[in-house]
Amino acid sequence: MTTFRQAWDQALYGPEGFYRRERPAAHFRTSVHASGLFGQAVARLAHAVDASQVVDIAAGSGELGEVLRAEGLQVLDIELDDALPDRLTGLVIANEWLDNMPCELAELDSAGVPRYLRADLTPGDVVTGNDLEWLERWWPLLEPGDRAEIGITRDEAWADVLGRLEEGAVAVAIDYGHLRAGRPPYGTLTGFRNGHECDPVPDGSCDITAHVALDSLGGTVTTQREALQALGVTAARPSQELAREEPLRYLAELSSAGEAAELLDPSGLGAFGWVWTAAGESAVRRASRALSA
Repeated sequence: MTTFRQAWDQALYGPEGFYRRERPAAHFRTSVHASGLFGQAVARLAHAVDASQVVDIAAGSGELGEVLRAEGLQVLDIELDDALPDRLTGLVIANEWLDNMPCELAELDSAGVPRYLRADLTPGDVVTGNDLEWLERWWPLLEPGDRAEIGITRDEAWADVLGRLEEGAVAVAIDYGHLRAGRPPYGTLTGFRNGHECDPVPDGSCDITAHVALDSLGGTVTTQREALQALGVTAARPSQELAREEPLRYLAELSSAGEAAELLDPSGLGAFGWVWTAAGESAVRRASRALSA
């Protein structure tokens, strides 16, 4: 049986996979693409935790790195076949990495038994072993037809990152996500093509993504809205007095406020989850101060 996870992996990362041929920015918009304010906030976080280097996992075309370098930081871009260093120092950012990591899908059948979904999204073999344990702990299925994305591959990938952190390093996973108390009953699997949502067909023609079970990663969870506000991003509009006295500055600040509003939107990018872990007590204190409004 070919599971959807196997088809998903081939569709995105196989020899002719989507990410071997396409630029992500041509198909979907991330916080990095929305505004340079996002990268500037990440730079402020790096300085707050005494990091001179940022490791950008899933760097895409390096858009975040461009902003960070302009802020005086060293950047290590990690993309596709690049290997992570044995040890990670400074600030590690994984922005919209885990949602594109293929994972098994499960659906509860009419007898109350969870089954893996095949490549065509029909029920297949019974879920067993570690996958079943993960479901029971993190995403219990309640009614026939309920679906879940089993997050073990994401948990293991993030645990591998955390296991490489040097003393003083801080790692942040930023992604679409949900918590156990509010899991979506039918899962979140979807596709994107040319800037529009589409059916998640695993044929290499589109991006395939699913939200992340943020709490199963471990670490401290906050929203992007809360994190960016703590890092100084504000959507406050400039005063009318500034419009009269310095109209060009007013227009620039008005544009910045609009970009900030998109990043902070609680029904959009602001609802993203930030999951952070710091290695060492001093790093925990610095990260906590920086990310707490």
